[in-house]
Amino acid sequence: MARRFYVQGASKLEIADEFGMSRFKVARMLDTALDTGLVRIEFDLPAPIDVELSDDIRRAYRLDRVLVLERASETEPREIVRKQVGALAARLLEEIATPDDVIGLSWARSVNAMTEAIRTLPRCPIVQLCGVQAGMDMRGRSVETVSRVTSVSGGDSYPIFGPLVLPDRRTTEILRHQPGIAETFAQFGKLTKAVVSIGSWEAGESTVYDALDEAERAAIAARGATAEVAARLFDADGNSLGTGLAHHVLAISHEELMSVPEVIAIGYSRPKAEAVDAVLRSGLVSTLVTDAAAAVPLLELARARPLPS
Repeated sequence: MARRFYVQGASKLEIADEFGMSRFKVARMLDTALDTGLVRIEFDLPAPIDVELSDDIRRAYRLDRVLVLERASETEPREIVRKQVGALAARLLEEIATPDDVIGLSWARSVNAMTEAIRTLPRCPIVQLCGVQAGMDMRGRSVETVSRVTSVSGGDSYPIFGPLVLPDRRTTEILRHQPGIAETFAQFGKLTKAVVSIGSWEAGESTVYDALDEAERAAIAARGATAEVAARLFDADGNSLGTGLAHHVLAISHEELMSVPEVIAIGYSRPKAEAVDAVLRSGLVSTLVTDAAAAVPLLELARARPLPS
C-alpha cells in the first residue's frame, strides 16, 4: 500500500478498491507506516526553510513566493549565510527557468553565491543588468557571474564590459552606444526573469554606495535613499528616487526593471530589513529569498505599516 501511494502515486480510493477495504482503513495503515518508520519522508533542500515565516511574509507583501532561511546561530559567519541563501535562490531558478526565458543578473555577492550553486539550467540567454564595480577582482565581477551561468545554460551571453559608475552623463551615453554594450542594453526589454540583490544605502551594503565618494553618498541619502537594486534607488515608501546618479551608471533603467514579469530578489541580514521593506513596497519583486534575521523585523515593518488594499 505504501509503495502504491508514495511511489506510484495511486490515490487512497484506488488502493482501497484494490485491497478490498475502506479508504479510511487505508489512511490509517499509511499513517501507521509513517509512525513505525516503515516510510520516511525527507526534503532535499539546500538549507532549512522557515515555512511559516515564509508564508507570513508572502501574504504581508502579496508576493508569489518567499523562501526564508531558518534562523542561524548568533555566531554563524555571514559568508555561510550568504552561501545558503544563494543556494536557495539557485535551486529556485533551476526549477522555474524555461528555454523561453531571457534571464537578467545584477552583480552582488549574494547573486554571485547563487551562480556558484547553479548546476543546471535550460538553454536560454543570460543578460548582465549593470556594469562592473571598480576594485573587484575578476572572479567576483558581474561579467564573470554572467559567464558562469552561461556556461551552465549553454545560451547566449550578453555582458557589459564597462564600469558601473561613470564620471558624467556624456561618457555614459558614449559607452551605452558602443556595439557590445548596446547589444546588451537591447535585451533589457526582452527579459522574462531577473535575479537581483537588495542593498541598503550604507557602507558595505550597496554596490553603488561603495562606488561613490562621500559627498555623493551624503547627497543621495539626503534625498531619502533607503534601498538600491541594480543601481536604481528607492525611498522608504518604495518610490523610485530620481537623482543625478541615473545618468552616470551603466545599468538597466527603473522602467525596464519594473517591466520584467518575474523578479527574484535576494536580501538578507538584519541591516537590510528596512531596505527590503522599501523594495517590496515598490511592486518590483515577485519572489523574495531571505533569512530569518531579516524576515523577523521585516514582518514587524509590514504589520506596523500594512500595504494599501
